[in-house]
Amino acid sequence: MNYPRVLTVQDISCVGQCSLTVALPVISACGVETCILPSAVLSTHTGGFKGFTFCDLSEEMPKINAHWQKEGLLFDALYTGYLGSAKQIEYVTHLIETVCRENALVIVDPAMADNGRLYVGFDEAFVEEMKKLCAQADYILPNITEACFLTQMEYKTEYDRAYIDELIERLLALGCRNVILTGVSYHSETTGVVVFENNEYRYYEHIKLSNSCHGTGDIYASAFTGALMKGKSAYEAARIAADYVVKCIKLTAELDNHWYGAAFELALGDLIQMVQ
Repeated sequence: MNYPRVLTVQDISCVGQCSLTVALPVISACGVETCILPSAVLSTHTGGFKGFTFCDLSEEMPKINAHWQKEGLLFDALYTGYLGSAKQIEYVTHLIETVCRENALVIVDPAMADNGRLYVGFDEAFVEEMKKLCAQADYILPNITEACFLTQMEYKTEYDRAYIDELIERLLALGCRNVILTGVSYHSETTGVVVFENNEYRYYEHIKLSNSCHGTGDIYASAFTGALMKGKSAYEAARIAADYVVKCIKLTAELDNHWYGAAFELALGDLIQMVQ
């Protein structure tokens, strides 16, 4: 039986349907053992809530790693989401070196930017450290903004295939092995994801919804990781994750005043069927 063990490293926003509160149930629903290393605990996510609490767990990360090494615990894959500092990226690199099995997959969502701008609290020094982490990845899952910061390319909202090809070429030059580039829209009515694996370009296109939700990037990356670890190809995993996110957004739109996240729980049954 294929029952892999995945370690995911990112923060916990206790309310808000993002980060670890998404990754743990979504990857688990795919039939994958999901272990977590919280990088921080927030009372809510930062998108729209005011006065949220924040507890940095950076200094706990190497202690947890040391205990895992003592217990001989090993992981078949490591998936990173939002990391709050360069120091946390350094700790993740040490995890790759110490508690990942030989040939374990490293999946990096360089969650640091959107809509042409870095998230609050990040700077070019952080981007440089993220490049180093991406260099160790088997799969990176940037959106176009993140890809532009990683490659020093100009951010554009209108572009052609040549622009995307150059983005991917520069991302591969960082050292990562495969690229899953999200939010690629060649037409105003559609969007999609580019899967560049083993020097092959494939594009999965789907409808672009008028409404959006906080945390859909986390949902996407988690569903991709879960499907990939259950034996799906990268393209199949990317397609499943995209279809699942679209379903989540549609179901959320039917709810009253659910503004702070995507109701991913309502579509977990669909995800389980897709993966099976």
